[in-house]
Amino acid sequence: MCLAVPGRVLDIGEKDGTRMATVDFGGVVKEVCLEYLPDLQVGEYAIVHVGFALQRLDEESARQTLELFAELGMLQEEFGDPWERAAAEAGETVQEAQAQ
Repeated sequence: MCLAVPGRVLDIGEKDGTRMATVDFGGVVKEVCLEYLPDLQVGEYAIVHVGFALQRLDEESARQTLELFAELGMLQEEFGDPWERAAAEAGETVQEAQAQ
């Protein structure tokens, strides 16, 4: 599943002519494209889907959504360690999966 997740903009810059931001999703930090929200500012929240900020969101709504996603385990599913996921699916430890 691929969720639209709220995140807080930590900084904004340009990469290869595209407006990009570093966004914090409740402790997971990712790079996000801001082309759909060109006026989004540092400190603001946005809903992000597949690496694109799609809609501005107020802080309280973002916090509540992140808490709910965390309770349901959806953030781990969305942002979890790919080695952990692969190992769990194979019935191995992370170290065994990485050694292969």
